Amino acid sequence: MTPHYQVLIIGGGNAGLSVAALLLRKKRGTTVGIVEPSEKHYYQPAWTLVGGGAFDIRNTVREEKDYIPKGAEWIKERASSFQPAENQVTLGSGTKLTYDQLLVCPGIQLDWGAVKGLPEAIGRDGVCSNYSFMHAPYTWECIRGLKKGRAIFHNPHTPVKCGGAPHKIMYLAADHWRRQGILKDIDIQYWSGAGKLFAVPRYEHTLLKVVERGAMKLNFMWRLDEIDGRDKRVRFLGFGENNKDEERWMNYDMIHVTPPQSAPDFIKQSALANAAGWVDVDKHTLRHVRYPNVWSIGDAAALPTSKTGAAIRKQAPTVVANMLAAMAGEPLPADYNGYTSCPLVTGYGKLVLAEFDYDNKPQETFPFDQSKERWSMYQLKREVLPRLYWNFILRGKAQG
Repeated sequence: MTPHYQVLIIGGGNAGLSVAALLLRKKRGTTVGIVEPSEKHYYQPAWTLVGGGAFDIRNTVREEKDYIPKGAEWIKERASSFQPAENQVTLGSGTKLTYDQLLVCPGIQLDWGAVKGLPEAIGRDGVCSNYSFMHAPYTWECIRGLKKGRAIFHNPHTPVKCGGAPHKIMYLAADHWRRQGILKDIDIQYWSGAGKLFAVPRYEHTLLKVVERGAMKLNFMWRLDEIDGRDKRVRFLGFGENNKDEERWMNYDMIHVTPPQSAPDFIKQSALANAAGWVDVDKHTLRHVRYPNVWSIGDAAALPTSKTGAAIRKQAPTVVANMLAAMAGEPLPADYNGYTSCPLVTGYGKLVLAEFDYDNKPQETFPFDQSKERWSMYQLKREVLPRLYWNFILRGKAQG
């Protein structure tokens, strides 16, 4: 007999676990299945601080089993394909599951192989990345070990999770080198596939001052195409109005790479995807535009906002409220406005807490100007948010 769930959740990360926990708090007794192959769960927002030598990587990982909410069943497999017309999901083993409601939130895929030479170079010879549990500590080795030369910080041409992370580590590195008295000896360069440093002018204004403080050189609309780890050089291809079809080879002494990212392949290849490969949901209700009992939040959803844990914290109660209403045959009551947050670390003990919506309008929480660098907001990121994540968000106690 095919296993059946009232709510089947694809993905046991922040989105999947927090929704499962909140749903079971709202409607105890709901049969919930969570499809997730990983035995470890990671608090990835702290990896920037790990790369900056300000956080212990061991404190960012825990056992997945300890966060499966009571009343939910953990299906320790990968999803392989969807048959939404039959309300069915096929797992990698060939097992089929059916559902009344489906929540798709498997996260985002890191496409390391999309940059020629990157898989071979990462983790050695000055090539580092905070986007990996394995390699984030090496970022600190690179920063601490560099005394002079060129440091490149890269942001890809694709959407990424935590859009501020590619330049936050640059600010920490510059602050470290300033404290060591060697900032003048290091050529800091930022190469980005985006058209500007940050989408919201209110916060970008502050970040540009941080850039000026560190004498950082900004390069926009460039795609990282190749890394030659042996000779310590990289190739960028231009695709902007002013640099279209240009090619630049740059030597480096260290480079922090943010891998290109996309929706997981099994999402891209499914009937649930839009033309860009993301789960095709309405940006306000979070309901699929073609399959009314399918929902999506988090990094794999086609939502035009930054892919952050803070966004999930607002998406989770929205999708739970709407899913429960749909199950009861009632109108959908909740509306997600695109809220997201990016805690922009600008140095040791300095942070700009950016919060904004779909229209890039600030949606600030605190009664002071959050566009300014603050020690208190740095402590919020380093000390408070990890505890909030493990003890409240994943338990379904901190949404809304």
